[in-house]
Amino acid sequence: MHRMNRCLAAVTLALLTQTGFAQNMPDDATAYAHRGNAKLQLVARFEHQVTGVTVSPDGRTFVNFPRWTEDAPISVAELGANGDVRPYPDADWNAWRNARRDELSPADHFVCVQSVVADKQGNLWVLDPGAPAQSLVVPGAPKLVQIDLATNRVAHVMAFDESVAPQGSYLNDLRLSPDGRFIYMTDSGARGALVVIDRTTGVARRVLDGDPSTQADKTVTVKVDGKPLRQTDGRGVNFSADGIALTPDGRYLYWQAVKGKTLYRIPTDALQNAQLSAQQVSARVETVGIDGPADGLLFDERGRLYVSSVEHHAVRVRDGDRYFTLLRDPQLRWPDTFTQGPDGTVYVTDSRIPDMSWFKPDDPIALPTSLYAIRRR
Repeated sequence: MHRMNRCLAAVTLALLTQTGFAQNMPDDATAYAHRGNAKLQLVARFEHQVTGVTVSPDGRTFVNFPRWTEDAPISVAELGANGDVRPYPDADWNAWRNARRDELSPADHFVCVQSVVADKQGNLWVLDPGAPAQSLVVPGAPKLVQIDLATNRVAHVMAFDESVAPQGSYLNDLRLSPDGRFIYMTDSGARGALVVIDRTTGVARRVLDGDPSTQADKTVTVKVDGKPLRQTDGRGVNFSADGIALTPDGRYLYWQAVKGKTLYRIPTDALQNAQLSAQQVSARVETVGIDGPADGLLFDERGRLYVSSVEHHAVRVRDGDRYFTLLRDPQLRWPDTFTQGPDGTVYVTDSRIPDMSWFKPDDPIALPTSLYAIRRR
């Protein structure tokens, strides 16, 4: 039987090579042939570019739409049963527009929301880097908004000054410690970093600011369909620390740059200790594995790490020390953000970054974008 499996894997690899799918294939043929046992199930399509998604413990689904290439009419939405989007928590928080930036305060309106995360304590956390088009940070806009899901009202707004969100920053994604005391975020901007928030003190700190582990890797060129992904001015994808994941026990935080190939982690006690020097924190960083450019990361309830393999239209899983491809589907243009629902289902957004006007000037926006559930075959 084992010999037959090896033969089947060899045949699979040969067929993939002939069709071009095996070029730079990041896992071995055996893993691909026998462990790629999932498929995408469409949950919703959107008329605007989606990035973040989260599902609350009681099954409510929330998504967000950043202002990257358009003045999105809704920044944060709750999905209805039929996939319709409703401004959340209300229309006023979603009323800010590029054209009305002098009329509405960026401190109490969503400016350019990048991610949403529901916790187990009944809150929705909305991360707003405040930098439309990933360009200049709008003064007063960077913030983390806590919304009470029981009342659907904003409970608290944590504003970030330039010590946390300087010009050139783009706060990207977040995770909460199991006890809810600490919040960890990535900055995927020009100078990558992590941000740590101690909720008991309300203090936010940039850590690993400029550290090699949080920077874009100059040796990596992000490709899609085997071709370098470049903007109309010739620049390639240059996102720094982006995807972030916390182990279920909260002991380790993982992250990776999109323009990178290396997965890093650090014990969270090193991030929680504000007395450590920058050098001491850097010394605690560990290299976990090398795989390729990735965007979203997520640990599921069993401790397996989901990785969005953006170059291969694929979802990869790191189980123990091995990567394998869970699914590959050409319709998945750019797997972006993962979340896991209360029933264990893992969801992923497709933000279709390669189809944006940054890279394809004839297209005003990558439409439609989608939310998928990952189903076992």
